Amino acid sequence: MANPPQNPARRAAAALLDAVLVRHRPLEEALDALPTDGKPHKVRGKGEARPGAALSPRDKAAGHRIAAAVLRRAGSLDAVLEPFLRREPPPAVRHALRIGAAELLLLGTPPHAAVGSAVDLVPAPFAGLVNAVLRRVAEAGPAALEGLDAERLDTPGWLWTAWHAAYGPAVRAIAAAHRVEAPLDLSLKPGAAAPEGGEELPAGGWRYPAGTRVTELPGFAEGAFWVQDAAAALPARLLAARPGERVADLCAAPGGKTAQLAATGAQVWAVERDPKRAARLRENLDRLKLPAELVVADAAQWDAGGAQFDAILLDAPCTATGTIRRHPDVPYLKRPKDVPSAAGLQRSLLEAAAKRLAPGGRLVFATCSLQPEEGEGHLAAAQALGLIPDPVRAEEVPGLAAAVTPAGTLRTRPDLWAERGGMDGFFVARFRKA
Repeated sequence: MANPPQNPARRAAAALLDAVLVRHRPLEEALDALPTDGKPHKVRGKGEARPGAALSPRDKAAGHRIAAAVLRRAGSLDAVLEPFLRREPPPAVRHALRIGAAELLLLGTPPHAAVGSAVDLVPAPFAGLVNAVLRRVAEAGPAALEGLDAERLDTPGWLWTAWHAAYGPAVRAIAAAHRVEAPLDLSLKPGAAAPEGGEELPAGGWRYPAGTRVTELPGFAEGAFWVQDAAAALPARLLAARPGERVADLCAAPGGKTAQLAATGAQVWAVERDPKRAARLRENLDRLKLPAELVVADAAQWDAGGAQFDAILLDAPCTATGTIRRHPDVPYLKRPKDVPSAAGLQRSLLEAAAKRLAPGGRLVFATCSLQPEEGEGHLAAAQALGLIPDPVRAEEVPGLAAAVTPAGTLRTRPDLWAERGGMDGFFVARFRKA
């Protein structure tokens, strides 16, 4: 039997970086595809980086942590490496250099381990290059990052331009928030006790330190809580569903907002077009022991048998640029052309939702995007559909008065609650049907 490869966590990190940066696959999808103890290897594309033998859960988690650190700071890491490179190395070598630099400068790995592990990742002809470059980086230490314009280097130019136009000087604070691993936020079932070690948040929910493993918290298996960023929990709270109301959650997976709505005692229809995501939603609801009618359908086409609803939550698919602190692969997967495409889909979903809303009913529209085209840009169209703005009041979102806009919408950003670890970027607007 062949000996298992060395440095399984680093090899997993290299495979993840290859998936995101070369093959443009989402990080979580690539993570799920890694071979795990007890699971068979999955077939990969020709030439795709492989992590080698099956991974333990610990190595898989460590590989994800390393890859995420590289993705958050790739621009800065490349700026540190650039003076030591005469020409662009092959992608696999670039991955190894970034991994080694991240371990040296960001993760506190001892130099001998960081350098040796990175050398082990590359073919023999490149071992000397990787060793020499990373030894130079190790000599400089974290001071190598000083003086760099990290916010600009670690943010794609098109996103920086768009955010500067929308938020002005706050673009730097937004970019800085993306450089830090996000904490773990939980929403609790009514009556459930929060696990120890958390902080109760002003607008609801509990927050735990970054790196907390939710499955190891007391109460997880019993369905006492679910993972949900503080900002992501706001749309359902602002809809304020009531017991017995007919409520539709459109584009519902993975189910955090569905759980919030079901916990109010409302009759909830959760609509999700992707069968795999719908299955995950059902698994989450089963663990939480919360009821909802699951519908596998395109929310833009679903007619619900002509039924109308007292309240509708539309958390529409978007470019997800508000979730970069939790999903550092987003800047490498999205392009400027994706914004108008997503906005067009959102308009069609908003129109369909308005038709299904009963007269006098409530609708909350939300996107986890920082792009104005996917948020504020829909207000005029919503009113043309007969949706009357129902302004959000500061007292409804304790601790987030700064996120309430003059128009009465909600605009959260990653730099809000910076002292607590920030929050995702969301746009939320509430309407009533005439």
